[in-house]
Amino acid sequence: MGTLLLRHAELLVTMDDGDRRIPDGGLFVRDGVIERVGPTAELPSEADEVIDADGMIVLPGLVNTHHHLYQTLTRAVPAAQDATLFQWLKTLYPIWANLTPEAVYTSALVGLAELVLSGCTTAADHLYIYPNGCRIDDEIRAAQEIGIRFHASRGSMSLGESKGGLPPDRVVEDEDFILKDTQRAIEAYHNPEPYAMVRIVVAPCSPFSVTPDLMREAATLARSYGVHLHTHLAETLDEERFCLEKFGCRPVEYAEDLGWVGDDVWYAHGVYINDQEIDLLARTGTGVCHCPSSNMRLASGIAPVRAYLDRGVRVGLGVDGSASNDSSHMLAEARMALLLQRVSGNPAGLSAREALWLATRGGAAVLGRDDIGQLAPGKAADFIGFRLDRVDYAGALHDPMAALVFCTPQRVDLSVINGRVVVEEGHLLTVDLGPVVERHNRIARELVG
Repeated sequence: MGTLLLRHAELLVTMDDGDRRIPDGGLFVRDGVIERVGPTAELPSEADEVIDADGMIVLPGLVNTHHHLYQTLTRAVPAAQDATLFQWLKTLYPIWANLTPEAVYTSALVGLAELVLSGCTTAADHLYIYPNGCRIDDEIRAAQEIGIRFHASRGSMSLGESKGGLPPDRVVEDEDFILKDTQRAIEAYHNPEPYAMVRIVVAPCSPFSVTPDLMREAATLARSYGVHLHTHLAETLDEERFCLEKFGCRPVEYAEDLGWVGDDVWYAHGVYINDQEIDLLARTGTGVCHCPSSNMRLASGIAPVRAYLDRGVRVGLGVDGSASNDSSHMLAEARMALLLQRVSGNPAGLSAREALWLATRGGAAVLGRDDIGQLAPGKAADFIGFRLDRVDYAGALHDPMAALVFCTPQRVDLSVINGRVVVEEGHLLTVDLGPVVERHNRIARELVG
């Protein structure tokens, strides 16, 4: 892979343990790993590839800890525009039942391209519906073509309407098959080594779409392979009522009883969690992915992110499904996180630095990775750059780092993932998006009708 030198960044934001911000900063990379970080004058003057970042702010690549890429096909569906989560799901499940392998692959290309162009370099996706021969492999192929670091969550649904669950019976799977196919995916794709580009996550969808037995057996399977666990939890009051009626306890208590707490577990959402439960998450190292845009879009509520951070819970950000956001823009999600923690009356509810920390170091911690999320020697060469001379940042250069969050969210001008330039001058280099978007829109029209 050779060496790469980034030099003369207007400001290099490291997000390292010292929280260094380096004017006229740069990086020296060897074989996809950062070797040196500092002022340009202190770095080697030559490399196999040299990037002049003059006029840019450079920071670690953003980490998306929850998504549903296939939902790019069902954005802004009229019947689901003004629905709560359960209504929204019941509207869209029949449409998603017609997904095909081509649909999953193409939607993943579109969603991952959006993420990369918004500054994301590592993404976790949660695919939990597998009709018509669809497999997690379809998404992994797309991620490899885009060039993004990818955590593929092999989701599942087994509890259909006839057994008291929410999804229609025709979109659920047999539990024995779920476990066997999850094991197959782990053995075929999971790479536990530092700097891995693909990891597998075991991820039953939610308490209202799988049985307690599957939750327990999934946790056992994951821990036998040393992979992480992920599920939706405590997203809405409807879910809380469902758990109280069906299991006699609140969602977090239910998860704890099933063995779904620990530093190898993270939940999506965590909106309705009380003080005692926050302490449990902090004590056990259980992580939470905050999805502010989706929570607002579906009127789900406001997650207690300030309380999470103050009490030591690991928190990252996620764009969530592209039919409940309806975009895949990580920088926009950081901005929404900041605003949503302030809307109830605290103007310091979340700072710009904290929002970017959640999007980088926080996300890395939630995914259980210490090799990404910061610019420091020994870390993966995943970094992004934004030009500061654009009109959108005019008058905001008193604090360029805060400008990224407070001003209109922009697309990246530069993205390097694993030492490879993936975006240059704002253009994705790995995939020709024109034909992909055309194919994606055709599939979306056929799917929705």
